[in-house]
Amino acid sequence: MAKGLHDVSRQRFWRLNPLVRCLSGVLLVTSVGAEAREYHFAASSLEGDMLSQQDIDLSLFSHANTQLPGVYPSRIMFNDRRAGDASITYLGTKNGELAPQLTPDMLRNWGVDIDKYPKLAALDAVVPLPHPLGDYIPQASATLDFSTMTLHLSIPQAAVAGNGRDYIAPSRWDDGVPVAFADYSFSGSQNQDSGQNTTTNQYLNMRSGANLGGWRVRNYSTWSKTDDANSWDTVNTYVQHDIDAIKAQFTGGESSTQGEVFDSLQYRGINVASDEEMLPYSQRGFAPVIRGIASSNAEVSVRQNGYLIYQQNVAPGAFEINDLYSTTNSGDLEVTVKEADGTEHHFTQPYSSIAVMQRPGHMKYEITAARYRADSGSDQNEPLFAQGSLIYGLNNSMTLFGGLTASDDYQAVNSGAGIALGSLGTLSADVTAAKTQLDNGTQSTGQSYRLLYSGKIDTTDTNFTLASYRYSTSGYYSFADANQKYDEHEEDLLFNYNKRNRIQASVSQNISGVSFYLNGYQQDYWHTSQKERSVSAGLNTVVEGISLHVAYTYSKTDEDQSDQMVSFGFSMPLSRFLPRAWSSYNLSNSKHGYTRQSLGLNGTLLDDERLSYSLQQSHSNHDGDDTSSLYGSYRSQYANMNAGYYYSSDNSRQLSYGLSGAVVAHPHGVTLAQPLGSQFAIVNANHASGVRFQNQRGIQTDWQGNAVIPSLSPYQENSIRVDTTSLPEDVDTTETAVTVIPSRNAAVVANFDAHVGYRVLITLMRPDGKTVPFGAIVTALSPVISGIVDDKGTVYLAGVSDTVQLSVKWGSAADQQCTAHVSLGAAVQASNPAGIRSVNALCQQEPQHVN
Repeated sequence: MAKGLHDVSRQRFWRLNPLVRCLSGVLLVTSVGAEAREYHFAASSLEGDMLSQQDIDLSLFSHANTQLPGVYPSRIMFNDRRAGDASITYLGTKNGELAPQLTPDMLRNWGVDIDKYPKLAALDAVVPLPHPLGDYIPQASATLDFSTMTLHLSIPQAAVAGNGRDYIAPSRWDDGVPVAFADYSFSGSQNQDSGQNTTTNQYLNMRSGANLGGWRVRNYSTWSKTDDANSWDTVNTYVQHDIDAIKAQFTGGESSTQGEVFDSLQYRGINVASDEEMLPYSQRGFAPVIRGIASSNAEVSVRQNGYLIYQQNVAPGAFEINDLYSTTNSGDLEVTVKEADGTEHHFTQPYSSIAVMQRPGHMKYEITAARYRADSGSDQNEPLFAQGSLIYGLNNSMTLFGGLTASDDYQAVNSGAGIALGSLGTLSADVTAAKTQLDNGTQSTGQSYRLLYSGKIDTTDTNFTLASYRYSTSGYYSFADANQKYDEHEEDLLFNYNKRNRIQASVSQNISGVSFYLNGYQQDYWHTSQKERSVSAGLNTVVEGISLHVAYTYSKTDEDQSDQMVSFGFSMPLSRFLPRAWSSYNLSNSKHGYTRQSLGLNGTLLDDERLSYSLQQSHSNHDGDDTSSLYGSYRSQYANMNAGYYYSSDNSRQLSYGLSGAVVAHPHGVTLAQPLGSQFAIVNANHASGVRFQNQRGIQTDWQGNAVIPSLSPYQENSIRVDTTSLPEDVDTTETAVTVIPSRNAAVVANFDAHVGYRVLITLMRPDGKTVPFGAIVTALSPVISGIVDDKGTVYLAGVSDTVQLSVKWGSAADQQCTAHVSLGAAVQASNPAGIRSVNALCQQEPQHVN
């Protein structure tokens, strides 16, 4: 629509203003030949005698690069790097150019080290500089590009604060507005087997919270229900606040330690820990991506520390989980894929910290005083404990770290170092010595040695997300293992057989356009031959537009049970026949020789691809079953929805469904939204409904003019942009982008000054029958909109209500101003794609009062 409006305006301008083109050419030649010299011209030269009879004041434009002084919203570019947006006051100079009124505080926030310049530092921090910037910092300048409203600051490198090129001052971090919200994910299924027996299963993941100032309160709970039982589990509840001065987070309540020096522990208490995301990207030192294969409409469940932290229905074929909320920063993930026919596949996704490294001079720390929280469903002691860790970057090639853990029956000390291997990545090694008194009174001491590696080998393009090896002596127990209760049962594996060796790796390799990946781990124990193993491997490539994949998974938890599957598949685009659609084929083989073949059709619909669908037909050699399935998902402005149906030739069937979204109460109302993520923005579009946003599928403002933009990056600039091509006919906005910088877990407001009303061409006539002069400025106060009159006395305005009062001015004298009252009741709908209306209005001068 914006394009149509632009075309109409452009056609009308060039059709009605042939001499304006001539004037543009004259001005261009004059400016090139005379550079910045002053130039003078008579108003009659615009259109001859017709405009010579009109009293037009063009003195403002008699100098190059001149504009009216005032307060202008400006984009700040600091040495060609975006430093934010600000409303800057500009004053006119002797030559008519605009000079920005800058304060020392502004310069400091944008990254100028004003303390290096005593003359500048001595000034009042909030009072504009009395002299140009170059008088205080040699070779510094501030220049306004009025055409783009961009203030360019050129600052010598010596005057730039050493905070990193991506530095964003804490003063720009936005703690947001008071909110209360509930972020939910609900899924369920109803299954009927061949004997007509019906079972149901439902799961709810609820993340709720409230923000007030810089304080955040969060609760993470889950609910699950089957035919036999239902349960409600509170995973954690905590309060959190930024500590800006030391780049850290304070957390009180139920949470988990970061798990870089020691293994991550769940606790109930208080914690202060460094937050690296407060640092610029250039100064920063992990939930993993889970990949798998579903043979039918399947239910994927992920457990960590005994808690069910993720459950979702997926369509047949390869799936990828990259939006996982983890309860801790380490702790293996147990993944279950439950097919529509009830069969299950299990594998373990190893999950631990990466190699320990810090930049030179940087320090990362964590202090915890709390009570230990046992895994859900486990029978463990929960003692009070204290733990502290410190990581310090010694120089470019070495990082030192260590820590202490202490409770009544357990003491441990850790010490280690990380080494930078240049292009080969990073390697860290450490040893933990522990003294333990077990639940049966036995005392034990031991050590655990660990190697961690992460990096990339450029010569072979090999990425090691994580490779680690840990060896523990027979007397070593981790804090979590030491709290196992002893009840003389042989199955007390962790109590009787403590961990010995553990090796894990996550590797990816790209060769000639073929991407390989390998994830695996193995754990064994003292005094037993039992081992835990898990392996997943695969390759992906694209050949002539056809995507191919091969995958293998294997999991073994004891000597008697193992689970494995191998699959092959491809997908082919059908855009020549069906836009945004592709066909797929998948062949999978699981243990016991079960083989399944599937043929599918997948695609997306609607203008922003918010609706997706999947049709699948499968055949299995297990009892010769044929199955059909249908799966679809829809992203609406209120929530994300999905549903699936599965039918087998043995008369078994399954209906699955899901709903995920959020309810947010905020100062502008109550808004239903898609899932929030950690930080989110509340968009207020001045009561304009139906406004959409770029790269946000399905999101638009509701009847109150509000919308929620989820999943923002903390402490970084996030740009929210209006999709102007889809604006409703009765909505217009002068702002198309807003930048927000939320602090952690903040809900920030992004205001767009949208105007709800008509697009109108108004022809303004004066009482003597003449039109208002060309170049006159037209302004409406409610809402504030403006435009410039063309040579036919016509002005274009957007966002005009049914009745509006216009102030028209083409000079400073009383007879160079008039007021028009416009009613659109008799407006004529113009024949153009933008829905522009046309109306005539009488512009009358205000009566003069003589004393």
